[in-house]
Amino acid sequence: MGDRILILYGSYRADRQGIRLADYLVRAFAARGASPELIDAKALDLPMLDRMYKEYPKGGAPAALEDLAEKIRAADAFIFVAGEYNWGVQPGLKNLTDHFLEEWFWRPAAIASYSAGRFAGVRAAQAWHGTLSEMGMVVISSALAVGGIDQAFDAASEPVGESGAALQRAFPRFADDLAWWTEAARTQRARTKPPY
Repeated sequence: MGDRILILYGSYRADRQGIRLADYLVRAFAARGASPELIDAKALDLPMLDRMYKEYPKGGAPAALEDLAEKIRAADAFIFVAGEYNWGVQPGLKNLTDHFLEEWFWRPAAIASYSAGRFAGVRAAQAWHGTLSEMGMVVISSALAVGGIDQAFDAASEPVGESGAALQRAFPRFADDLAWWTEAARTQRARTKPPY
């Protein structure tokens, strides 16, 4: 089995464009031999954060939180598909992420940002970088940024046009960077217990 990668996506909009980027990443990582899984915040329909997973009595968390906590703990790496909303992060993805803390520790994270405009979600990516680092993940230096998301994919989530071509050129380095950090983290966790 290849690297277990959770691809987390958080738009709740009716006409979601970023889901095509998420679907593309699932296929592209699977083609490289990884074991990716899409975690769609809208499909999970978690409540707005009132109590973190760790704040429930053992065995008392809602089933969706229990299932997701297990998937996060079992994952080797994470990719956050981050749309930009008014220079900031998507509330749905942030809400999903904030339900957990220790479950994220000691694994690499990558950011694939997008927006309808030419800045390709990089302001959201910058905000996510600090958030994910604070939550115990090592954020890789390579990033994907897709501008004009509404024209970057066809209906089957295949890259098209200039933005799609740029994504395909950038993906191999992004994937190689994540694979290197995934192996490094897995090796280190096997060699020694994390300090906390």
